[in-house]
Amino acid sequence: MSQSMTMTTTTTKTTTKFTKSKSAYDDMDIESLIDQLSAEEIEALTGHVDPDDTHIPPAMRSNYKCQKEDPGELNRDGLMEHIVQEAINEPDREELVPYEPGKIRGKKWIAPKPIVMQRDDDGEIGVTLDLECENALAGANEDEIVDLAAILGFHSMMNQDQYHASMMNKELPHLGWGGITKATKYTPLPLEPDNSTDPEESIKMVLANDQSLIELNWNNIRNISDEKFKRMFKALRDNTMVESISMCNVGLRDYHMAPLIEAMECNNNLRVLSLESNFITPRRIADLIKALNACESIEEFRACNQKPEMLGNKIEMEIASTVEKNPTILRLGIHLEYNNSRDRVAKHLQANRDKLRMRRLEDNV
Repeated sequence: MSQSMTMTTTTTKTTTKFTKSKSAYDDMDIESLIDQLSAEEIEALTGHVDPDDTHIPPAMRSNYKCQKEDPGELNRDGLMEHIVQEAINEPDREELVPYEPGKIRGKKWIAPKPIVMQRDDDGEIGVTLDLECENALAGANEDEIVDLAAILGFHSMMNQDQYHASMMNKELPHLGWGGITKATKYTPLPLEPDNSTDPEESIKMVLANDQSLIELNWNNIRNISDEKFKRMFKALRDNTMVESISMCNVGLRDYHMAPLIEAMECNNNLRVLSLESNFITPRRIADLIKALNACESIEEFRACNQKPEMLGNKIEMEIASTVEKNPTILRLGIHLEYNNSRDRVAKHLQANRDKLRMRRLEDNV
């Protein structure tokens, strides 16, 4: 009987084979195939999707399907009333030993006594030296002993002033061998002056294509309105004089980037663009770097220290691919976390610098 059951099992086992090549299924309509599936087959199909695919809603990417009914909107008052009622109905725990004020139960904690290091009466450590070294140390004065200790690296045997003075061949401070180093008096440095650039005046100069305005510096200027940013970026489209723009720590955000990207695509004279210490997201940084390929004049672009600290692997790979298509970029101030993207960007920047150096040598010849 076991033999017959074994034969039955082997006969019912079948294998599925594709009668067509996989390329034959490329032209088939996916929507028509999905319409032919039942609800159970569709549910089984959605259980095999990639959980990291951002094109699918998160609710469909999860294998867990909740079968509970929707409880509806939250009734906070009802919930608080239920919690209070549960606390009232729950009986209090009885104390095994009734509380008595002033009575100590258990073992009383006693602080341990501090450990006192024992030293010899003379406080000296016995060291055996040969006669020549002993005679040399016996006739040495304090400054010579300090110099010897500094040379041997015994910095813990002296104070900081004595050690650094001995290492730099300066006059030793007269503090004594066991002297205490006093704290160096703090010398306050003057604060850097505020940026005196007038945003409204610089916008007028850019709009008028003023020849004296080569470098535009808006760093650390506070409370620049969105309207001024928009007017400045619009004026940069037709400007042919400005070569360097610095807008660090001015509160730039994503909604400021659209007019700036349009200006970069139209301006072929800009060479340096610095947007460090702002609030630009990684997606917009990638769009800015893509706009550099349109103008083909930017040699240096900096966008470090944004509010989102990490760009992410996807954005870094996109930035590396975009930079590899740029023939003019020489310096890129962006923190790349992954080695692959960092190496690709570094190799391309070095190749651009080599090409520039070769052109200079050809011009000199």
